[in-house]
Amino acid sequence: MRKATVFTLGVALCAFSFVGGARAQNDSGALEITARITPTAGRPEPVRQFTFYILSRSYSEIVKEVEEKDPIPPRDQFIDNLKISPELRAWLKGHDTLDLTDPDIDRLLTPDDILNIPEFLRAYQRSNSGGVTKGLPKPKYTEDDKTEHPEKYEKLKQEYLVSLKKFIRSNPATVSGIELEFEGVNPQRKWVALQNDRRTRVQRVAPDIAQLKFLAAKADTDLEGRASLPALAPGDYWISTLNLHADSGDMRVRWDVPVKIEHGKTTRVELSNLNSIDAHGSTP
Repeated sequence: MRKATVFTLGVALCAFSFVGGARAQNDSGALEITARITPTAGRPEPVRQFTFYILSRSYSEIVKEVEEKDPIPPRDQFIDNLKISPELRAWLKGHDTLDLTDPDIDRLLTPDDILNIPEFLRAYQRSNSGGVTKGLPKPKYTEDDKTEHPEKYEKLKQEYLVSLKKFIRSNPATVSGIELEFEGVNPQRKWVALQNDRRTRVQRVAPDIAQLKFLAAKADTDLEGRASLPALAPGDYWISTLNLHADSGDMRVRWDVPVKIEHGKTTRVELSNLNSIDAHGSTP
């Protein structure tokens, strides 16, 4: 009698386990992925042996959050931290440019800008030095006069600036080419370096956060560019390549595609150029 009771209990437990397993299978959904890239003037090619990450949040949103926590300083704050003259700081804040080596920078410079901003004056003098510009006024004061004969120095300096201003107004072409003298003080170079450093940090941090906090599953494609996940909890996901890219010919792309998994259903998604992100011009 006791053996019969034990046997009956064992059968019941097995049946419960089977039913529970079947219910779990029915409660989940499946995902099948096919990934192909079409190069320009070419045929679609499968994305072979490539890892796709199934995230519970868009990777683009994850990147955005990482960027917000590591912001680029405001433009004016960046300018305030530059080792340049106060006059040049004020000029940069009043003009929508940081690139002093732009070939069109001479169109933004007035004679007063050149005379009153030390970096501009030195650049203009270097650009027109060596006898290349006929009639260019020359200063009659020296640096020694500044300490030994300050009144004379100031008088001669003002005379020089007045004559130079007249010369620039009469010869605006002498400002052309001044951008070649700004390489050493060009703020654009530091601004780009600051942005590149921040981009590198985001590229390093965002994939780790995506996998630690939002990874639901991942799968590798086969030689036909197919991958499958037989059991995913129902919900909204994103099929992502993180900051990795797949390429074929001249195409270099990433994916961050939303997908909805439903109870007991298989969702099929085709990844192609049409729903990809161009990795040539995209952020991390």
